[in-house]
Amino acid sequence: MTAPTQAVFFDVDFTLIYPGPAFQGEGYRTFCARHGIEVDASRFPDAVISASHILDREQDAVYNPQIFVDYTAHIIGAMGGTGAAVETCAAEIYQEWALCEHFLLYDDVPASLEALAARDIVIGLISNSHRCLDAFQEHFELNGLIDVAVSSSQHGFMKPHPSIFEAALKLAGVPASDALMVGDSLTQDIDGARRVGMRGVLVRRSGSDESTVEGVPVIRSLSELGGFL
Repeated sequence: MTAPTQAVFFDVDFTLIYPGPAFQGEGYRTFCARHGIEVDASRFPDAVISASHILDREQDAVYNPQIFVDYTAHIIGAMGGTGAAVETCAAEIYQEWALCEHFLLYDDVPASLEALAARDIVIGLISNSHRCLDAFQEHFELNGLIDVAVSSSQHGFMKPHPSIFEAALKLAGVPASDALMVGDSLTQDIDGARRVGMRGVLVRRSGSDESTVEGVPVIRSLSELGGFL
């Protein structure tokens, strides 16, 4: 029998928030133009897919901003950008990623967090971003709902390294067996959490209609979380 859930931890990017126009194709084109770089905005979706291996190979890594600068530089290159300024432009985009005003909150987030809080469930954030999680809560008016927040830039290791999950559990004062991790990445969020004994729920807001992936429950909206607590 599954233990009652005492804490629910969330990934942030693409789980609670998503990028606005600044981090889409035209936004990248604007960033690049400031550095004298020409890119094809229509190539952005494929460029992001082609860059994914860079983050995948850094699983369990010590947090290093260069990982994300390399990832962004690859996207620029795949969009047709060339020249010495690519690295500088990528570094600027990395810095801007930390700013909350470039992001939008998924519509289901406030009500879902409020429902958890009403059940006296500890709510936590575990993020690989360098974004200030205190600023994140204030910007999106989530103050009073988030009890625990750990970012990899603060902690030192990136998900799925076990220590970042263990640090969040320690702050929450909850054993792994009584905690649930919710995120959009099977490898970084869910597999990492399960390695320390947490349960996981994968968020896939669009795409396939699978109800499970590799034995992990899949939800399309955070409003479905109640069935897994």
